[in-house]
Amino acid sequence: MALVNMFVRNCWYVAAWSHEVAGQLFSRTLLGEPICFFRDSVGKVVALADRCAHRGAPLSKGRIEGDSVRCMYHGMKFASNGQCQEIPGQDRIPPQACVQSYPVIERDSWIWIWMGVPAKADAAQIPPTWSLGSPEWPYKPGYYRYAAPHMLICDNLLDFSHLGYVHPTTLGGTENIAQRRPTVTRGDAVVRVERWLTNEVPAPFHTKVASFSGLVDRWHFYDFHVPGLLVMHSGVQATGTGAPEGNIKNALEFRSCQAVTPESESSSHYFFAVPRNFAIADQSITDRLFQDVVDAFEEDKVMIEAQARNLERAGKWTMAAIVADAALSQFRWLMSQALQKDAMTEATARS
Repeated sequence: MALVNMFVRNCWYVAAWSHEVAGQLFSRTLLGEPICFFRDSVGKVVALADRCAHRGAPLSKGRIEGDSVRCMYHGMKFASNGQCQEIPGQDRIPPQACVQSYPVIERDSWIWIWMGVPAKADAAQIPPTWSLGSPEWPYKPGYYRYAAPHMLICDNLLDFSHLGYVHPTTLGGTENIAQRRPTVTRGDAVVRVERWLTNEVPAPFHTKVASFSGLVDRWHFYDFHVPGLLVMHSGVQATGTGAPEGNIKNALEFRSCQAVTPESESSSHYFFAVPRNFAIADQSITDRLFQDVVDAFEEDKVMIEAQARNLERAGKWTMAAIVADAALSQFRWLMSQALQKDAMTEATARS
C-alpha cells in the first residue's frame, strides 16, 4: 500500500478555527504554501499568499489597513483580492505586482480555504459540520501540528480497530473492537463507516462522565470526506435499552468533527472537537471530556509520528494490507481519483 504524497487542490480544506483569525494577521502553511489570513473592516476573512510581490517578504509581518494589508518591508499595500493598491514613491503599479488570493468560507467555527482553481470553488461542497455551530452541542476546540503526512493521520481515523490497543485506558476499553468488523460503503468523495459494539464493558472515556451498572452498547457511525474530514455520530447506552433498534433517547451522544489538512508532504494540521448532547451547561464536563480526548489523541500522535519516522527510512518497502484496511483503502482510491480529476482541471485551466 503506497502513500499518496501529492495534494488534492480542488476541494475545501479546514485552514483554521474562527478564533485563530482575530484582530491580527495570522499565517499558516497549507499544502506547502504560506497563507496570510486577516479580517476586513466588516469581519470577513481574507486569505492571501503570505509573500509580498516585491521581494517575497511575509505579508503576515505587515499591518492591516481597513480591507487591505501593507507589507512592512517596503510599504506596498494589497487589497483583499490581492491587487496592489499602492507603492510608496511610485505612481504606476505594474500588473505583476499582485499576490494570489484564495476563496474562503467561514462556517460553524471553521475557516475553509480552496487551494485549487478559484472558479471551481463551490460552497455547497463543504461537508456539514453543524454540531460545531450549535449551542445545544457544547465542546472545546482542539488543534495539533503533526510531524507526519496527512494520509497517515487519515488512515488512523479510518480504522478504529486500533482503539483497544493504542487507547486501552482512554477511548478504547477492550481489544474486542478489532474483532467487530465495520460496515464500509463508498460514495462520491466520501467513505461511510458503521460499527456496533454490543454487550461491551464501558470505555474509560464514558465512565468518567456517567455511571453504568452493567454492559453497554456503543456505536461509531461516520462519514470520511475527501480530502480528510471525519464527521461522526457516536454514542453509548446501557445494553438492553434498545440502542441497536434505534431507541437512543437515553444515550450519551457525541457529534465529533475532525479535519486533517496537509502543511507539507511530511507535516499536517489536525483540527478536532467532540460536541455532546448531555450536561450542556456543565463547563467542568466540557473541560473533562476535552482533556480525555487530548490524552487519547496524544497517544495517536506518538504512534503516528513514530510510524512516519519509520517510513521515512523504509526505502521501497510497502505496507501489507489486512482486512481492517477496508475503509482506508477505499479512501485512498477516492484520493487517487481526486488527484486525476485535479490534473484534468489544471490542464483545462491552462489551455
